Amino acid sequence: MDDNQVHESIERLVAEEHELWKLEGDGRATNADRQRLQEVKVALDRYWDLLRQRRAHEEFGLDPNDTEERSANVVEHYQQ
Repeated sequence: MDDNQVHESIERLVAEEHELWKLEGDGRATNADRQRLQEVKVALDRYWDLLRQRRAHEEFGLDPNDTEERSANVVEHYQQ
């Protein structure tokens, strides 16, 4: 997956996230919508992590294609 594909995935998920938040804000969200919102949040975290990995590889002269998407378990347990 190249940077453009990562960006496209992020943009698609952000649009879906906004739709789900709108449903929640309008009081029309179902439990399935809330579950999907959580899934979208995790997917976004994973894609942002992948993009940061790719940029770090590029910065240090490494091949950005040597990066891989980390598991949700890893990404969601980073210390902030």
